[in-house]
Formats: sequence, structure tokens, C-alpha cells
Amino acid sequence: MALKVSLKPGEQFVVNGAVVRNGDRRTNLILQNKVSLLREKDIMQAEEANTPSRRIYFAIMLMYLDQDNFQKYYDEFVLRMTEFMTAIEDPAAKQNCLSISRDVMGKEYYRALVTCRKLFDFEAERLDYVPAA
Repeated sequence: MALKVSLKPGEQFVVNGAVVRNGDRRTNLILQNKVSLLREKDIMQAEEANTPSRRIYFAIMLMYLDQDNFQKYYDEFVLRMTEFMTAIEDPAAKQNCLSISRDVMGKEYYRALVTCRKLFDFEAERLDYVPAA
């Protein structure tokens, strides 16, 4: 099944580890085979992984983009997820954690990233944390 991606002028994205930038016009790409793709808005820099849920997200993102170092990132994911789940009691947040773990085990990394973003909101409410813009 093909994936259609609409890109804004100058938007960056990563395809199988390669950083690509769109030109000066809106563009539509159609990807015919399965690839690891993250748009600019989904890419997290190391310095942004500064809360427990963001460390989980960062580890998943690296597993998705860098298969050569998968085990290193997977071990980090397991450590961070275990710490997070031990510290929380909220049933909805725990359910999100289980969904994330299930998706990681099923190699559905993008889906795990989407669910992990829900933990950002949960965490922000409890820690009164607002990320730098």
C-alpha cells in the first residue's frame, strides 16, 4: 500500500535515516514501499528528551530510524518505560504504556510514537511542564 505525503515548502523529513528537505514549493510524494519516515514535526532532538515520557519517545524514534543500533535503543526504551510505569498510577496512562509496548514489540514504531505523545499531555498536567518552543 502506497503512502502519500504532502510537504510544505522547505519542510524536512527523514526517510530510512536520510534527512531530506523539500524545495520551495508544496510537494506530494508517493512512497510505494515500506520505509521508516518521520516528518519534521515528529523528530525530537536529544536535548528535547528532558522528561520521562520524552525519553521513551526518543528511544522509540531511534529504534525506528536506526535499525543498526536497535538493541541499544530497545534496552533504553525498556529501562525508561519500566521507570515510568513504576512511577504512575493513572489507569489511562498505564493503558497507553501497554499500547506503546505492544506496538514496539510488533514493530509498529510510528503508532507507538503517536500514542507516546499522549503521555506528554499526561506528564505536563502532573508536572506542570511546558516544553520550550
